[in-house]
Amino acid sequence: MGASVNGGNGGGNGRRYKPMAEINVTPFVDVMLVLLIVFMVTAPLLSVGVKVDLPQTTAKPLGEERQPLSVTLDAEGKIFLQEEEVEENTLIERLRAIADVSKDTRIYVRADKALAYGRVMQVMGSINGAGFAKVALVTDPRKPGSGGSGR
Repeated sequence: MGASVNGGNGGGNGRRYKPMAEINVTPFVDVMLVLLIVFMVTAPLLSVGVKVDLPQTTAKPLGEERQPLSVTLDAEGKIFLQEEEVEENTLIERLRAIADVSKDTRIYVRADKALAYGRVMQVMGSINGAGFAKVALVTDPRKPGSGGSGR
């Protein structure tokens, strides 16, 4: 039956264990950098997949809360709804089905600049004639020093 001389803390030198109160942020920073790189690589791939050469303009971009529908006309005149090719005679019924019969849905028309103006207006006219009032043309922003008139 011995008595403890060191105060009964179980240690031999009299010091108590103190928990570490610091957070190691190095793994957190590593994970965030990896996520940043992943998003930087994948973000350009998330745009509409139909390749068109859009005309350039100095118009300001439109602000939109909801994801708009995109109708694209490529250089050969083929029509794409989002990324899926559709026939011109089924375009309007597909738009109505996607837009849930809401005529308030914004529809962006993207057309290759090599395409005839009449073909673009034909598709826009059929969309507008079906009752969709918010139809907009999409262009690329004009690059600085690219000239003025676009001729």
